[in-house]
Amino acid sequence: MYKGLVQYLQDYFGISRKEARGALVLILLCFLMIWMPFVFRRWVLPLMPLRSAPPPRDMLDSLANLLEKENQQKFRKPKFYPKKYKEKITRSGRLFDFDPNQVSIAQMEELGIPSFLAKRINKFRSKGGKFRKKEDLLNIYDFPSTMYQRLEPHIVLAGTAVAKRPESAENTTLVDPKKRYPDKSSYSKPSKPALAAFDINTADTAQLVRLRGIGTKLSLRILKFRDALGGFHSTAQYTEIFGLDSLALAELNRYAKVTSEVKKLNVNIATVEELTAHSYLRNKKIATIIVNYRTQHGAFQTIDDLKKVKVIDEATIKKIEPYLSF
Repeated sequence: MYKGLVQYLQDYFGISRKEARGALVLILLCFLMIWMPFVFRRWVLPLMPLRSAPPPRDMLDSLANLLEKENQQKFRKPKFYPKKYKEKITRSGRLFDFDPNQVSIAQMEELGIPSFLAKRINKFRSKGGKFRKKEDLLNIYDFPSTMYQRLEPHIVLAGTAVAKRPESAENTTLVDPKKRYPDKSSYSKPSKPALAAFDINTADTAQLVRLRGIGTKLSLRILKFRDALGGFHSTAQYTEIFGLDSLALAELNRYAKVTSEVKKLNVNIATVEELTAHSYLRNKKIATIIVNYRTQHGAFQTIDDLKKVKVIDEATIKKIEPYLSF
């Protein structure tokens, strides 16, 4: 049974025998992990004695009430600022005109701005920040709107706007903005290059990833399967690639054509390792029997001679026939 499962995984996924054994062990471990909690609760847990009796219901109710009271007390506390903090924010100071981009920390405190906000403004300026309009002060974290309304008439910003160049009749170098750029209608949308048919046996990943439903990983899997075969001899072999959905399969059938010859394997001189490297002859036992039969009975002349090796079924011979030479 074990050998049959390994052979099935090997044929289904197109992997080596070692990889098939690893996959079988992984499947068994996953199955064990899924069913372990159920087995533990159903048969193991009832056999384990309780170390202590469960607490009485009255004790649980009292603990629940105590936790509920503590939570209520927590939510009653002020969320944002304590009383002293609010007093600091709302305190008044001497008002005078100032530029927020140049005013010092001491002058801001004199205006009634709390020390922590003055330091925050200074830190904002030291990192390259700049106040371009009065409302930018409100972008400082926790800056109160009431304080801004009190200071707003005294905020004086240095003018940053550049005076516009006056237009005159003598100035002929000015260009009409409407004529500066071409009309939108003159732009043409770039068209995607049309996909063309290509030879699957000489294609690379760049050609495969252009097809819908095929990404980088899937394109590498297709090329790995192709190289292990020695090339595709028919588009019907696309269905043997693991992970292809209907969209990717339709795209391959439409654009990936078989135009070049496959790589032949001389069955009369191939070693066991060369035979097992082929995707259709992964079974090392069958490859060894083929080599031994050839040694005992002489070279194979036709495909009918290979059919005399009883361990090879008719389906495998039909699949491997295009790749063999005698």
